[in-house]
Amino acid sequence: MTVDQHSPATTAPTSLLQRDDRLSGKEMVEHLVPPRQFMQASLDNYRPDADFPSQAEAVAAVGAFASGAAPKRGGLFSRKKNDDSRPGIYLDGGFGVGKTHLLASLWHRARGRKYFGTFIEYTALVGALGYADTVKALKGASLICIDEFELDDPGDTRLMARLLGELVASGTRIAATSNTPPNALGEGRFAAQDFLREIDALAGQFNTVRVDGVDYRHRENSGHAVTVPGEEVAERLAEIEGETTLDDFAAVLGLLGRVHPSRYVKIVENVAAIGLLDVQAFSSQTDALRFVAFVDRLYDAQVQIVASGTPLDEVFPADMLAGGYRKKYLRAVSRLIALTSGQRE
Repeated sequence: MTVDQHSPATTAPTSLLQRDDRLSGKEMVEHLVPPRQFMQASLDNYRPDADFPSQAEAVAAVGAFASGAAPKRGGLFSRKKNDDSRPGIYLDGGFGVGKTHLLASLWHRARGRKYFGTFIEYTALVGALGYADTVKALKGASLICIDEFELDDPGDTRLMARLLGELVASGTRIAATSNTPPNALGEGRFAAQDFLREIDALAGQFNTVRVDGVDYRHRENSGHAVTVPGEEVAERLAEIEGETTLDDFAAVLGLLGRVHPSRYVKIVENVAAIGLLDVQAFSSQTDALRFVAFVDRLYDAQVQIVASGTPLDEVFPADMLAGGYRKKYLRAVSRLIALTSGQRE
C-alpha cells in the first residue's frame, strides 16, 4: 500500500479508559505551571474590553502587585480603607473576562521558585504528599497562583486557611482568581456561616480586584455546543491530527468516578481530541461536578471535543443551574462551546 507523504498521519482513536492516570506527588508539583495556552501570557498582550474599565484597572493592579506594591485602592474586603499590606491579590469576576490570563502574566513576571495551579490541584497535593510535606514543597516560593479558587466543603475551607496562613507567614505571596468574592466563598454549597473564622482568615490575605466584562469566547458569536450524528464522530476524529480517543459518554463518567480529579490532567495529556458518544443530560450532581473538573482539564490542554447526543451546553438541568454550583456549570458551558466549535486559544 502506498502512503501519501503529504497527508498528516492519523491513527484510530484509542479510549480514555485505557490511558495511564498515575501521577506521583513529584509529578503533581512539576505540573504546577500555567496551562499551555497561557505560556506566552503577559500584561502587554491582555486585551481589555473598553466597555469595562475595570479590566484596564485590573491590569494596572496586577502590574503593581508584580512590582511589589499592592493596589492603591483598598480591597473590597479590606479592614482599612487603603490597606497596602496584604500579601495576596484576588481577581474576582465572571468567567471569560481574562482572569487566568492576568494570573499567568503575574506568574511569568515573578522571580524565583513559583507555582501555578487550580484550587483542586493544591488540595490534591496535600492528599498525595500529606500536609507537612506539602508545606515543605511549597515553602520558600516567591509566588503561589491559585486559579479557580472555590470552597466546596468544610474540609477544604480549614485546609486552605491553614496552608495559606503558613505559606504567607514564611514570606510567600499569593494570587488567586475566582467567580466569587472571598468573603462569599462556600455560600450555597455547605453551612458556610459555621466557618466564618476560616473564611474571614482567607479573605484577610487578599486585596480584591473586581474584573467585569462579558465572556471573551463569545464576544463575536454567542454560539452553542456543536454536535454531530453518532456515526460521524469517528470520521470527524480521523480529520484531526494527533492522538484521539472515542468513548461512550456514560463510560467516561464512570471513569471520572474512579479517578481522583487531580489525575484528570494525566488522562488527557498529549490528547488532541476526544469523541463522546450519546451524551445525556445529568441527573446526578456528583457526576456533573466531576465532569466540570474534567472539562477544566480539557480546556487547559486545549483538547477538542467531538460529541453526539445532547448538546454539551444543555447537559446541566435547570435545577442544577439554579443551585450553589451555578457559576461552575456556566463556566463549563462556556468552555464546552469553545471546545466543540474548535474555537481554541
